[in-house]
Amino acid sequence: MVELSAEMAELWTSLGAPPSGRGRLVEFIAAREGEGVSTVAREFALYAARTLGRRVWLIDLDLMGQTQAAHFARDPRFGELGPATSATPDGSMFFSVQPPLKRPDGRPWPDARYISSHAAGGPGLWVTRFRRDAMRGRQGVHVLPTPEYWKALRRHCDVVVVDAPAADRSQGGLTIAPFMDDVVLVVAADEHDAGAPAALRDELADAGAQCSGLFVNRVRIEQPGFLRGAAP
Repeated sequence: MVELSAEMAELWTSLGAPPSGRGRLVEFIAAREGEGVSTVAREFALYAARTLGRRVWLIDLDLMGQTQAAHFARDPRFGELGPATSATPDGSMFFSVQPPLKRPDGRPWPDARYISSHAAGGPGLWVTRFRRDAMRGRQGVHVLPTPEYWKALRRHCDVVVVDAPAADRSQGGLTIAPFMDDVVLVVAADEHDAGAPAALRDELADAGAQCSGLFVNRVRIEQPGFLRGAAP
């Protein structure tokens, strides 16, 4: 069990005041696998929900991996997972499954049916689970460069936490980054090479995203020179 409540409090403060009158979208991403992004995203969601009393949704963007719901179920701090419910307030979705399946009436199977949300220990915290088992044959899933889902979810809850797969494995995090209020880079404490995070920072900026800071996993939260545009 990981205890990062002090670090999460510092990170929350470092991000500044949330947008007035609307939900906050915060994405966590790393340049490479193994930096601990999922742990940091999960702890941030728990802090915002349990300590600050916010209504929080944790979106597991690693659609073919899907570890967050399993972690929630194993960790008693999150409470019992509730039954599957809709993961979209208005039918919009942040991914597309192709080629689409057909219903008996010939209409395409909605993308929203491939993902569910589960309350964790009450109505203040939800986690998503992509239904990979519902895919058939040669279907594939692709993250969409469209803002509709994120706009809808922003109106539905206080904080949306996105756990993105590492950039060296998937472009999904970069695809949705422009629609976030904050993008936080996660780097393992024993990582001494700033080259990959700096390159990802530049990619995020080129995509029009707001890179808000760096979380050095398990050690400290800081905004080093290379995130401010200075030489690393």
